[in-house]
Amino acid sequence: MIAADTLPEAAVSVPVAIAHGDGIGPEIMDATLAILNAAGAKIEPRPIEIGERVYRSGLSSGIGDEALETLGSTRLLLKAPITTPQGGGYKSLNVTIRKMFGLYANVRPARAMAPFVPTLHPEMDLVVIRENEEDVYGGIEHRQTDDVTQCLKLITRSGTERIVRYAFEYARAHQRKRVTCFTKDNIMKVTDGLFHRVFTEIAAEYPDIENEHFIVDIGAARLATNPERFDVIVLPNLYGDILSDVAAELCGSVGMAGSANVGDDIAMFEAIHGSAPDIAGQGIANPSGLINAAIMLLGHIGQGAIAKRIQDAWLCTIEDGIHTRDIFGAQSVRCVGTSEFAQAVIERLGRAPSRLASPEIGRCIVPEEKREATSAGTVEKRRVGVDMFIDWNDGAPAELAERLLAIDAEPMRLTMITNRGTQVWPRASSSTRCVDHWRCRFQSETPVDGGAVARLMAAIEALGLETIKCEGLYTFDGVAGYSLGQGQ
Repeated sequence: MIAADTLPEAAVSVPVAIAHGDGIGPEIMDATLAILNAAGAKIEPRPIEIGERVYRSGLSSGIGDEALETLGSTRLLLKAPITTPQGGGYKSLNVTIRKMFGLYANVRPARAMAPFVPTLHPEMDLVVIRENEEDVYGGIEHRQTDDVTQCLKLITRSGTERIVRYAFEYARAHQRKRVTCFTKDNIMKVTDGLFHRVFTEIAAEYPDIENEHFIVDIGAARLATNPERFDVIVLPNLYGDILSDVAAELCGSVGMAGSANVGDDIAMFEAIHGSAPDIAGQGIANPSGLINAAIMLLGHIGQGAIAKRIQDAWLCTIEDGIHTRDIFGAQSVRCVGTSEFAQAVIERLGRAPSRLASPEIGRCIVPEEKREATSAGTVEKRRVGVDMFIDWNDGAPAELAERLLAIDAEPMRLTMITNRGTQVWPRASSSTRCVDHWRCRFQSETPVDGGAVARLMAAIEALGLETIKCEGLYTFDGVAGYSLGQGQ
């Protein structure tokens, strides 16, 4: 990222795809565009239609080919919130855009506006940087038995390296002193364990920046009670989604926060709140989240001075007590609607805030030489067994084990059965509740080829047992790439 004062202002207008969205989206987008126009932002809006109407037309992705083509050509999107219809069959539009265009980094500043916006944490000023493409947001889900559904959690080394390096580069560019990582690797030792391990590796490349790690539950508790101690927080996708909203609300209102979704050469900017259909059309929505997203967009495209001008005018509006209903309180002077708030910002263009800090605005991108993963190397990968997942509801664990032990599984042997992750054979507790989903682990002291796996699966099916799926057990340079069963 590059500081705004080192960027030349754009000489010509920059094409930007504009999505007015659903619910309150069109109202807050109109307000935001009015401010951009009044401030002299050099952008060429190119409207696209995405969201609820597109969903209802029969496109389950919520985005059509024409909109995708516009996005592909502009490489920039300013997006108001959209509504995803209830019920099955509709995919998250945000996740679709992020993954299709490689928007791997989600950047959400959370800074208190005290005393003008009520908060218990007036000194709070942090940035949540969330991995944006992986984790359970791959949306890979299956119903496997009558009783059991599954969602796959995918964490890659290369994806983790990119987001962690992004967080440290962001901290360095914005003169922030510490990067904190949250994971749950005391439980998910393989997936979250990889994220933590890569964080530690990359942190060593940035000796000028402090680093620390928290288990996500205690980290979330510390964030809720003492957010002032945090500076930059980097997290996997799910934790980041949840805790970035928590951070925004701790500042006083989710309605104030903007965010950037950044890839190597394309970026999407949006408010973090939803489409709020319950207040749509009433003209009372707070446009601040989308205004702040637009400020980030302008900094990103090299129009830092214009972005700063809008930011200062917005801060002056907050200082003057001109507030929308959601933040109206003891420090407020006048309660205004969406368009009135935008007009108040326009009237203050050229002014500087007297009490609220106005940070520098820069590009949301990692230098090109820092983008690629660097830590991956060649490893020796060996298959040493398989986990066979079986749908079975006809007896106790020992009965299932007796049937499986009768199979000639050479070179493998049955070593463990778990139910919902808990070992139920050869050791078991009579208190463990079992369902119709069994992981049966077969292991070998020598490498296992595909033929042995196929023969084992056929033998299990021949017993009248249904194999749901098969997961290979691999070692990497002799280190197991799989978890033990709980209680093993």
